[in-house]
Amino acid sequence: MLADRTTAETMWPTAYPQGYAVVDVETTGLARDDRIVSAAVYRLDAQGNVEDHWYTLVNPRRDPGPVWIHGLTSAMLADAPLFEDIAEEFADRLADRVLVAHNAIFDWQMIAREYARAAATAPVRQRLCTIALSKELNLPLPNHKLESLAAHFGVVQQRAHHALDDARVLAEAFRPSLHAAAQGGVRLPLLECRPLTEWSDSAATPRVGYQSSYRGSSWRPSRKRPPCPHPNPGRFEDGKPLKQGMRIAFSGDTSVERELLEDRAVEAGLHIATSVSRLTSLLVTNDPDSATSKTVKAKSFGTPVVDEAAFTQLLRDVAPAES
Repeated sequence: MLADRTTAETMWPTAYPQGYAVVDVETTGLARDDRIVSAAVYRLDAQGNVEDHWYTLVNPRRDPGPVWIHGLTSAMLADAPLFEDIAEEFADRLADRVLVAHNAIFDWQMIAREYARAAATAPVRQRLCTIALSKELNLPLPNHKLESLAAHFGVVQQRAHHALDDARVLAEAFRPSLHAAAQGGVRLPLLECRPLTEWSDSAATPRVGYQSSYRGSSWRPSRKRPPCPHPNPGRFEDGKPLKQGMRIAFSGDTSVERELLEDRAVEAGLHIATSVSRLTSLLVTNDPDSATSKTVKAKSFGTPVVDEAAFTQLLRDVAPAES
C-alpha cells in the first residue's frame, strides 16, 4: 500500500486517464447477432480505486446460448429488463471513462451493437485491454486467461463467468497493473472506440428481434488501419506460435465478425493483409477447398492455411517480434 501511495503522490503520469469503467458482459455467443445477457461495471478513479459497482441481467429476446458457461437460463432472464431499458443507466456508468476489459475489443463490440440496436451510442471513446497491458508490463503469466492474471496478483475468483465477479476480479487485478505501469513509465495501450454508424431503424421493420434491421455486413465505418510496427518474420510454421509482424489474410465467412477477428489480430501485433501474396504468413478460412482467389493463391504459393478455431487459439499466445 505504501508503494501505491508513493506512486500516486509522486510519480503518477499526468497523461493517464482520470477514470476507468471496468466492464464484463456475458453473451449468447460470439457472432454479430448475439446478445448481452448480463453486464457489470466497476467504476474506478484515476489511480484505480473502486468508487462503486453495478450489475444487471438483460433479456436477450432469444435463446441464452451457452448456459453451461454463464449459468443464465431462459427462465432466469424472462423477467429481466431489455437492453434499451438499462441503456441509460449503463451509459451513466461508462460516461467520461476509459472502458477496461479482458479482451476489450469483444466487450466493446457487444456493447456497441446493443446501443446500435437501441438507436443510441455508448459514451465511450477509448478502451484498454488488460491482456495488452499485461504484455506491456511483461508479466510472467502462463497464458492470457483472466484466472492467470488474477492468480498473479493474488485475487481470488469466486464465480467465473459471472459478470459481476469477473468485473470485480478484473478491477482488483487492474489496480496493481495500473500502478506498475505508472511506476515503470509505461504508456497505456489505449485504443479508440468507434461507435456503429450504419444503424437505421426503419419504420417498416418490427422492433422485436431487431436483427433484420442491420444493413448486411455494414457494422462499422471502414477505416484505414495504421501500419504494423513490426517486420514480417515470414511464414507461420505448424506447431509454433504466431509472431508479431506476421501477415494474416482472411477468406470466406467467419462465425465471429470479421472485423472483430482482425482487431484482435492487430492488438496482438499482427498485420492484416487484404490479399494473398508470397509474403503472406497465414490464410485463415473455414472453407479451404473453396475456389476463392485467396485460397487459390495460397495453394499456389504454399501459404499455410488454418481455420478460424485454430487461429483463435493461436491468438492467445502470440510471440513478440524479434528485436
